[in-house]
Amino acid sequence: MDVLYFAWVRERIGLPRERVETQAATVTELVEELRAREARYEAAFADLSALRVALDQELSDFEAPLEGVREVAFFPPMTGG
Repeated sequence: MDVLYFAWVRERIGLPRERVETQAATVTELVEELRAREARYEAAFADLSALRVALDQELSDFEAPLEGVREVAFFPPMTGG
């Protein structure tokens, strides 16, 4: 699946997107796999309350299943004004 990173998440990881092979069943499990890769991923995913996730461009939550998902995007909460 494609994993996309936006704003400070992208800055901490150093990539805008990457292709990930995973056995994760949920977004939380995917995050745990990514955290285990390197310190930069651990830093980016240190506080999940500061992140939002979208699955195939639909806002979702971290307990959502990944079955059939083609794209996961991580980004900070958006503010409006």
